[in-house]
Amino acid sequence: MKAFVFTLTLTLSLMLQVDYPAYAAGLKAAKPERVGVSSERLQRLNELADKYVAEGSYSGIVTMVARNGKIIHSNAAGTYGVNDETPMADDTLFRIYSMTKPVTAVAAMVLYEQGKFHLDDPVAKYLPELADLKVLKDGEMVDPMQPATMRHLLTHTAGMTYGWTADNPVDKQYAEAKLFASKDLDEFIGKLAEIPLRFEPGSRYFYSVSFDVLGAAIERISGTTLDKFMHQNIFAPLGMHDTFFEVPADKMHRLASDQRWDHENNKIATIAPEHSRPFDKVGMYAGGGGLVSTIGDYMRFCQMVLNGGSLDGVRILGPKTVALLSSDQLTPKVRAEGVGQYPLLDLYPGQSMAFAYGVVTDPDVMPDIASQGELSWGGVAGTKFWIDPKEKLIAIAMVQLYESPQKLRFDLKSAIYPALTELY
Repeated sequence: MKAFVFTLTLTLSLMLQVDYPAYAAGLKAAKPERVGVSSERLQRLNELADKYVAEGSYSGIVTMVARNGKIIHSNAAGTYGVNDETPMADDTLFRIYSMTKPVTAVAAMVLYEQGKFHLDDPVAKYLPELADLKVLKDGEMVDPMQPATMRHLLTHTAGMTYGWTADNPVDKQYAEAKLFASKDLDEFIGKLAEIPLRFEPGSRYFYSVSFDVLGAAIERISGTTLDKFMHQNIFAPLGMHDTFFEVPADKMHRLASDQRWDHENNKIATIAPEHSRPFDKVGMYAGGGGLVSTIGDYMRFCQMVLNGGSLDGVRILGPKTVALLSSDQLTPKVRAEGVGQYPLLDLYPGQSMAFAYGVVTDPDVMPDIASQGELSWGGVAGTKFWIDPKEKLIAIAMVQLYESPQKLRFDLKSAIYPALTELY
């Protein structure tokens, strides 16, 4: 009997010392306590997801958290959509929209490390169609005081816009040009070349199509399409087998439903396929918002960034390059000029702009729990992520709902950070 008890005790002890099996992210999973996190407190994430689904805030949500390179939480709640009872899963495909931007930034920095461009090169060096862009200033077309540069594209300071402000003449031209209906990036750039800049390059932060322009520059510099460049240099090396601009036919059944929040009736409404961006037969690879991915694939991408450019023995970027990519790129004046543009897309107090990411520069004035150097962004369909280098923590939430009134980022942080029992 004593031998049995000893054997059982030893077995249980060894079980507590080994990692759990890998999740869909392909990363080892571990009991939260092994990396200084309370399992009991982290359960609040599951409770939050269940609450969202039960009250009709989201039809479904998938969440994943990693700390110190180990998956400590993975959960799928609800269904693909209000009219689709397919259960959410860790391999569900989501339209990640602007969470494409950090991937495009990494793709650009791969070329930067190869010596193919310099950050302060004029964009027109690679996209000559944009060489004669004017600035619309006080109703007149004037030459810019300096050309838009590759660095400007990476930080939304190139003087461009998204075309979302109906009463602005430049935005109106963006909308009329139907930029995102272009057959490819060459046509996109051709249309953009006919529209003036809204601001002087480098003068202010303004959320814009600059990452779509950057994607076009990547194509010209690399001599291949953006989708192929990303696949060869990021997705295949990192084992991101479910990330693409065009969803393969045999995986379309895993794409969550396209939905929006009906503010008039205060509920979720579906979006008809004819009004949804197609993800088959894609011709224009939008570096600012065209990717579809799973939570596991995006976790691998984030872990590579947190690791300083490598994952599982594969190096995508050098650590010094990742440090540059993750650093504040805005002067206080340029940052301040960007406040008040789009209320839902403004940088928070205490946050500035790195290359594609919002970066925390002063956690003490942030509206939620944050760490110095935290990187984050989201997508227009509600997806969110952040990378906390101080606490070695990554959190991702995947949903598919436009114009959601929920404060998802804040709710997630309120559920995750109180579960930390040890700080790094």
